[in-house]
Amino acid sequence: MATSKDYIIYLTEQWSGLDVSFRPMMGEYLLYYRGKLVGDVCAGRVFIKPVGAAVTYMPDAERCPPYNGAKEMLVLEDPENVEFVSELFEAMYPGLPEPKPRKKKVQK
Repeated sequence: MATSKDYIIYLTEQWSGLDVSFRPMMGEYLLYYRGKLVGDVCAGRVFIKPVGAAVTYMPDAERCPPYNGAKEMLVLEDPENVEFVSELFEAMYPGLPEPKPRKKKVQK
């Protein structure tokens, strides 16, 4: 079941003070914080990359793949807790890889 655009709008409103963005990807969404990938939004649930800081902040979080064939991620149970989400993303940020430069399309 694909994530609705309404849910992404809801998360955008909830996290309006955070530098987050979403990129659609095959009916679901990639979640970015300050330009770095922090997780996915799939089937109406927020999944967080299991980097060290995220595991420390969410030691008891459910772990499951966001879609078939994906690696396990941490499920964010309370996305409405903006203070926790802000602290989580800020703690994760230094340990996340820099975004890869996007290739420019060559026009013929």
